[in-house]
Amino acid sequence: MRKIFITGGAGFIGSNAAEYFIKKKWKVYIFDNLSRKGTRVNLNRIHSKISKFYFGDIKDFKKINLILKKVKPNVILHAAGQVAVTTSIQNPRKDLEDNLVGTFNLLESLRKNKLKSKFIYTSTNKVYGNLSNLKLLKKKFRYEFKNSKKGINEKKNLDLHSPYGCSKGAADQYVNDYARIYNIDAFVLRQSCIYGINQFGIEDQGWVAWFVIASIMKKKFNIYGDGKQVRDILYIDDLCDLFHKISVSKKKNKSIIFNVGGGNKFSLSLLELINILKKKKLNSKFTYSKWRKGDQKIYISDNSKIINQFNWRPKINPNKGIDILIKWIKENKTVISKIF
Repeated sequence: MRKIFITGGAGFIGSNAAEYFIKKKWKVYIFDNLSRKGTRVNLNRIHSKISKFYFGDIKDFKKINLILKKVKPNVILHAAGQVAVTTSIQNPRKDLEDNLVGTFNLLESLRKNKLKSKFIYTSTNKVYGNLSNLKLLKKKFRYEFKNSKKGINEKKNLDLHSPYGCSKGAADQYVNDYARIYNIDAFVLRQSCIYGINQFGIEDQGWVAWFVIASIMKKKFNIYGDGKQVRDILYIDDLCDLFHKISVSKKKNKSIIFNVGGGNKFSLSLLELINILKKKKLNSKFTYSKWRKGDQKIYISDNSKIINQFNWRPKINPNKGIDILIKWIKENKTVISKIF
């Protein structure tokens, strides 16, 4: 039976991926320090289904190394780390240690033990910076690229803006180079906005879930900037499907870096999401605040490369995905209210 080891396995992406691979009859091992809100709820949800839970910190090389030597997973899905730009600005050292040192520890364990595990790294669109050099059109409810129809592809120059962008981008490049120098079978997924059930979104991270949670719980939230910022949003099940396609693929790739998101068709601005929620009879209460440092006015993934390589494309459109998310939040309102 195939084995997958998931760092951050009690988080939003990690716990959903764990359930997905369990359904595919894989043995699932997860590693988490349970420091984020909601991780204990997620762990309780999946604990009886997984093969083993390891409590620990990604910065602890000795512990990570011992576990990987013992488990010898077919696939490592690295989803642990610090995930918010604003938090990275407040505490850049923690951001660096969690994102760069943690990733380096996993790569070193693979190298030293000559493990044949496939390595999937969840990177971010923030490695491209705030994209301030792109020409934009300002519409009524959103920004649009003036000259780019498909969005941002992998040829876009890196611009590691904010400590978060620096730590994720540096880790991103370490994975790329370890694949090149040490022949590690690795993949870097520069993800846009991922959303879905089991996401305890907060103001700093997980804006789609946070807007829906706040609207249902009748909490006021902030919009930083003018609200016309656009992201392509990808429902979690579509991302997990991609993880699985990569995991079972036997193709050898010369280029391992891929942009991954909902693409142009599945893009939304903040204001457009609020309008969607209003149509679903959820009235949002919000105030406007100053732009945040490093924020992108628009980011949309050009998925062409990942579609061509793995015959994968997003299937769950925002309207359907948001309906599923609303239903989950309403059904789990008591648990969510305790977390917040």
